[in-house]
Amino acid sequence: MKEGGENMKKLGINGFGRIGKLTLWHHVARKYFDEIVVNVGREVGTSFSDIASYIEKDSTYGWLQVYLYGHKGKRVIENLDEKEGTMYVDGIKVKILRKTRNPKEIDWRKEGVKLVVECSGKFRDPNIDPEDPKGSVRGHLLAGAEKVIVSAPFKIRDKEKGIPEDAVTIVYGINEEVYQPNKHNIISSASCTTTCLAYMVKPLLDYFGSDRILSASMVTVHAVTSSQVVLDRLPKEGKGDLRRMRSVFNNIILTTTGAAEALGLVIPEMQKIGFMAESVRVPTTTGSLIILTVNIQDESLENRITRDLINKIYEEAANTKYKDYLIFTMEQNVSSDIIGYPRAAAIIEGAETHTRTALAKVDICKALPEIGQTVCTHVEIPITQVVVYGWYDNELGSYTNLMGDLTVFIAEKMI
Repeated sequence: MKEGGENMKKLGINGFGRIGKLTLWHHVARKYFDEIVVNVGREVGTSFSDIASYIEKDSTYGWLQVYLYGHKGKRVIENLDEKEGTMYVDGIKVKILRKTRNPKEIDWRKEGVKLVVECSGKFRDPNIDPEDPKGSVRGHLLAGAEKVIVSAPFKIRDKEKGIPEDAVTIVYGINEEVYQPNKHNIISSASCTTTCLAYMVKPLLDYFGSDRILSASMVTVHAVTSSQVVLDRLPKEGKGDLRRMRSVFNNIILTTTGAAEALGLVIPEMQKIGFMAESVRVPTTTGSLIILTVNIQDESLENRITRDLINKIYEEAANTKYKDYLIFTMEQNVSSDIIGYPRAAAIIEGAETHTRTALAKVDICKALPEIGQTVCTHVEIPITQVVVYGWYDNELGSYTNLMGDLTVFIAEKMI
């Protein structure tokens, strides 16, 4: 075990909910960082061992030692020190901070932490002043961190301001080349849905180009999240979405997703394509599905885009350029099959790929009224509608693991 020293690699985690906890799991397994400092921001339970118990067991993924070592795994948490707030998790020193939730008040400078993963879900606007009394993601920089990775899409309150120049959105394996160490201090890791969607869309863009893709839409059939309620509850004042206050156990709940907007930040070509994204929450703990529909201009009815071609595109992408994070399968999966699946941003269910080609009749006069009535005519254009299904473990297997790779990528640029 390493103790002290300027060459120690330390990671800070702010917020210890689902993603914060699983981020700790990921990096304990990875052993890249020598020490991890977790800011919980409050006292927990009746003793320090209650935090260790929370780390050790998970209702979705089981025991930490089984995650690390399989059925032969033995307890990996030891040397709990209540006074210092430290423990060792599989040999990695973990320090728990329990004083404050406001990022500017977390003493990352004293802890020697330069890289922080912001997992609270509360600080998502990079335009908010670091001194804001309600807290800001920039508060981490004021407190001594040099880089902050946000485990969610940016949420800009003042739309006129946009995203500041020192902030960037990255899905690792898709657009990490845009990262500029001397410029970007706040990095959004987008969302679990955007991560899966990016890996579903990018192979099609690589093959067909953005000019041939006329429009696209997606629906995510998404597992529940902690923002929902266990039992029906009255909404708070000003809350207009009553469905968010309905029981996650008993309902399929329509909601929204920012995946379309975030995807345009990760893959700029998508900004030229009409795209819609919808979300449906279902009562499962994790394991989600994207149903992607894409309309592509075809060459002719005789040489149309087929299901076999689409599957071939994904299969080749999964074996070459995106082999580390994209999986193509002809198996018949259900959601529980992909829980914990390591580093699978998207698992393409090839058996369910569908295509349908038809002639779209376009009225040129209506499309281009400036050309005049005398030359109005109709043009028939072959268009193929493609439907692709992609699974993703929206907590650990897909999102947290890819964010972990992004974290190490950023850390290595800081050395």
